Amino acid sequence: MRVALLSYRSKPHCGGQGVYVRHLSRALVALGHEVEVLSGAPYPDLDPEVRLTKVPSLDLYREPDPFRTPRLSELRDLVDVSEVLEMWTGGFPEPRTFSRRVARILARRRDDFDVVHDNQTLGWGLRDVEAMLPTVTTIHHPITVDRRTDLAAAPTLRKRLGVRRWYGFTRMQARVARAAGHVLTVSESSRRDIVRDFRVDPARVQVVPLGVDEAFRPPPEPRVPGRLLAMASADAPMKGVATLLEAVAKLRTERDVHLVLVSRPTPGGRTERLVDELGLHDAVSFVHGLDDDELVALMGSAEVACVPSLYEGFSLPTAELMACATPLVVSRAGAIPEVVGPDGECADLVEPGDVGQLEHALAALLDDPERRARMGRAGRARVLERFSWRAVAEATVAAYDEVVAGRSAARPVEEESTC
Repeated sequence: MRVALLSYRSKPHCGGQGVYVRHLSRALVALGHEVEVLSGAPYPDLDPEVRLTKVPSLDLYREPDPFRTPRLSELRDLVDVSEVLEMWTGGFPEPRTFSRRVARILARRRDDFDVVHDNQTLGWGLRDVEAMLPTVTTIHHPITVDRRTDLAAAPTLRKRLGVRRWYGFTRMQARVARAAGHVLTVSESSRRDIVRDFRVDPARVQVVPLGVDEAFRPPPEPRVPGRLLAMASADAPMKGVATLLEAVAKLRTERDVHLVLVSRPTPGGRTERLVDELGLHDAVSFVHGLDDDELVALMGSAEVACVPSLYEGFSLPTAELMACATPLVVSRAGAIPEVVGPDGECADLVEPGDVGQLEHALAALLDDPERRARMGRAGRARVLERFSWRAVAEATVAAYDEVVAGRSAARPVEEESTC
């Protein structure tokens, strides 16, 4: 089957979209399918067998110059102009503008593909794409959840108005999702949220959990004493980093601990300010831009890892840490309990946002090396049993077959009605 896999941004190695595109495309090719990824910037790292088409954009949020104003010579058409105007007024235009651009590309190349798979763009242009070609859409979780969390954390009316403007694209996503013929999501938790927030017919939403790459495995070297590890793909309240930092501040009054946070905090943002306020400069390190081997080594170096998020649609880093046999303390939030299984077996679960519970759970694991070892073994066994990219690809291809067959069955009826 010839697959067009769409992703409006595909940051390599971290963040759900880029990781999903990289591993799913690899697994689909391994099953014998042809995959072409059509992505906006930042572009993904893909296997040589996977073709990449770079969909041009203005890349207004690129580092180190986010929210930049492009030169007039960069503006090619009205879609570009609308992208700048929406950014200037505080909105996030990329899902809408990418969908328009990719719809134009696919209109010229509709004979090159058997099926289109959208990775949570959910822009207006996807309605045109679905009219042209059989289409499957993956929704990792509805971004309305992020919107509620950020609104709750906004301290002033002005900040809340800014949050509402930034997340204005969620109204478009909800309408496009309701019109989608076949939706894939990554957990039962996300399925419930998609049905509730986007009001999608539950009969059209199929759960296909994510996989873990075989490179994630237990470390050959001893773990670093007192090392804690956490990952945050965004400096946002939903990742629960503030709760973890406060727990670390309490822990270090009695223990020699050091937190490694895989994140790039916003300069002068909430995370940097809290590190200053808590006096944690010598107890917290930030790392980013790691390749796969470096990330696996880091995950395997920690005595305990933590996922303090207030919500996750799946939490692939949780499963990757389990594959590395790293014991975990995680929030009882979103899909995280689905990933780790029964409390205490592969991870200790705590209430999201509860500093006291988190501190106590981390301290208990740090003081119990035998339980850490048991938990690590159980976590790896669970990943090997349940989370395979091959299984993800096989279930995804079954969805492709269903929508292609449905389009073929409908075509004779449509042709007959026009005679």
